[in-house]
Amino acid sequence: MFDLIIIGAGPAGLSAAEVASREHLNYLVIEKGTIANTIRKYPLGRTMFSTPNEVEMFEGTLKPVREKPSREELLSHYVHFVLDHDLNVNTGERVVSIEGDVENGFVTRTDCNEYHSRRVLVAIGAMDHPRHLNVPGEDLPKVHHRFVDPYPYVRKEALVVGGGNSAAEAALYLAEEGARTTMAIWREDWENRDPKAGAMKHWVRTPLEAQIALGHLNVVLYKQIDEIRESEVVLTTDRSESMTLPNDVVFVLTGSDADLALLKKLGVKTESGKLTEVPVYDPETFETNVRGVYVAGHFTHARHIKAAIDVPRRIVPLIAKQLREGS
Repeated sequence: MFDLIIIGAGPAGLSAAEVASREHLNYLVIEKGTIANTIRKYPLGRTMFSTPNEVEMFEGTLKPVREKPSREELLSHYVHFVLDHDLNVNTGERVVSIEGDVENGFVTRTDCNEYHSRRVLVAIGAMDHPRHLNVPGEDLPKVHHRFVDPYPYVRKEALVVGGGNSAAEAALYLAEEGARTTMAIWREDWENRDPKAGAMKHWVRTPLEAQIALGHLNVVLYKQIDEIRESEVVLTTDRSESMTLPNDVVFVLTGSDADLALLKKLGVKTESGKLTEVPVYDPETFETNVRGVYVAGHFTHARHIKAAIDVPRRIVPLIAKQLREGS
């Protein structure tokens, strides 16, 4: 019988594990992918948007070569946090069900094993389900919902659909490295300059506009993608005009959502968040309506990495105190 099962080995799950260790709880972290799996799926060589103080596990422990860490530097930081603190993490193990209650304990079943615990903390990310356009041709092999690197697409006709930083970065990398790149973006996203309203970061936009000025990147203000074909894409512009683009590869980078199926099946209520559906929880303890089940991380209202690290440091001691008192 574990005191605490933690699902997810991202910043929130790792932070929770370290606190659980200090609180002398018998815990286990279960991760379907690798340590910091979401970070690992970022484009190769990507420079993070955040400065070290916003993503490091402890102050002063992340020392990037430049002002902001790269994907690889941050991945190494999280991996070594696990190694240095000897955290109990099982990777490559997918949770398939959570059952039980706070009185009788919880059973977490994976594709490898079955675990019993007194409490459960779900600390998954929000990248499980990439958002789709749901248009004809989106199932073609040339359509991707994740961008890794630009080099397979040199001198290819590439289309990036999306208005956030990830889409802008992908379009920038493709244009810089020789792909004939078009970015399809809604007018309101393109004209948005307010960082608080989700505008793309200025250090992405500035070089993006430089690529436009050089003629390496074309921006289309669109209303909808109508059809993806083997060698072209048909879309409707924001002026309701039909446009057909020659095309070899499409990146649909319009965001993603967390997989809440396990929590819903357990009886956890959800609500509409700022961008997507989120679990309902107590803002002080992060306990859901199902007693003994807690949430933390990017799929809650506390979306940023710093909050994902800080929240478990508040709530895991509360869980430990409950368990010690037998409540």
